[in-house]
Amino acid sequence: MIQHNATLVLGAGQLGMAVLRNLAPRVAKGRLSVLLRASTIASTDPDKQRDLAELRALGVGLVEGDLAQQSPEALAATFRRHDTVVSCTGFVGGPGVQRKIARAALDSGVKRYVPWQFGVDYDVIGRGSPQDLFDEQLDVRDLLRAQRATEWIIISTGMFTSFLFEPAFGVIDLAANTVHALGSLDNAVTLTTAEDIGAITAEILCAQPRIANQVVHVAGDTVTYREVADALDRLLDRNVTRRELPVPELMRALAAEPGDTMRKYRAVFAQGRGVAWDKARTFNAARGIAVCSVEQWLREHRDDIRSARP
Repeated sequence: MIQHNATLVLGAGQLGMAVLRNLAPRVAKGRLSVLLRASTIASTDPDKQRDLAELRALGVGLVEGDLAQQSPEALAATFRRHDTVVSCTGFVGGPGVQRKIARAALDSGVKRYVPWQFGVDYDVIGRGSPQDLFDEQLDVRDLLRAQRATEWIIISTGMFTSFLFEPAFGVIDLAANTVHALGSLDNAVTLTTAEDIGAITAEILCAQPRIANQVVHVAGDTVTYREVADALDRLLDRNVTRRELPVPELMRALAAEPGDTMRKYRAVFAQGRGVAWDKARTFNAARGIAVCSVEQWLREHRDDIRSARP
């Protein structure tokens, strides 16, 4: 239980809502808040209204702020009213914003900061990868490691499970009945659902002894592209085509469209560094926390997936 810590979650998207749902029962009443843009709080969009109603029902306070537009000083003034800040923003606002948020968190004197690092292991990938935003993630890690006043926790989750099946990502193309293996069919990728990340993040924040100043790895599943294709064959009663996309091919595609975000991601995952780890050696495995495997996720979404007929 986070009894007396005022906790601020940045953003209420897919991950932010999952974190807030899991933190709400663990944070003392009136001590959990979410930072949202004024336009979101005032929105008449039915989906946003539904989320806002859920947040109010959970007892989550609404704090107005704009991570992309506000100065580091203004953000620090907001953060300063809280003990723990958890960033669930994604790559909001473009280059430089993640560094700005981290700098504001440190300047605010907040006791504990969880940056937006819910993804791959940037330390292993290193600088100069095809996805240039990843270098900024390493800048954030350098900022956090260079100081001692604010505790930090980095939670490495791998790819969001649902993202693997996004048509725009171009890996699972069920309309064409094809799995495009990034690098090779035997390359692996770690996947975790947003719901599991929310639950595990709450467990990490409440863990005893206290977790501080370290990278924590979690995983819903770690699978090869071959295993994903095999699972699709079993569950959908079809034989998907398997096509490997070697790194040189993906790098040529990126060179032709260097600003294409998805081409950057495909090239990084094809290189196979820092994008997969042993599920047995994760925080959730050590704590016996049940998580959603790829096969379970496919079963739960079978009807939606079947609608994408080849």
